[in-house]
Amino acid sequence: MLEEELIDLATFCLQNSDSSEVDEKKKRISQVGKEIYDDGGVDALENFFFVIENRIKEEIGQDPKPFRSLWNGLDDNWKY
Repeated sequence: MLEEELIDLATFCLQNSDSSEVDEKKKRISQVGKEIYDDGGVDALENFFFVIENRIKEEIGQDPKPFRSLWNGLDDNWKY
């Protein structure tokens, strides 16, 4: 379920970068990252982001990599 939510959030932000809702969506991306980290650590973050990145690239042809930095600070090994 979190995977689908992250895909929806990142897709919205990429496709609507000038929307007033982007900051709210980015905050939620950060919160979801914390939930994922709490459940599985850095490995879980890596796995989730890998899936999200590939799916978004396939579906809309845009790269969600800039959103990785929203999870900075969760762990010293996550530095983007």
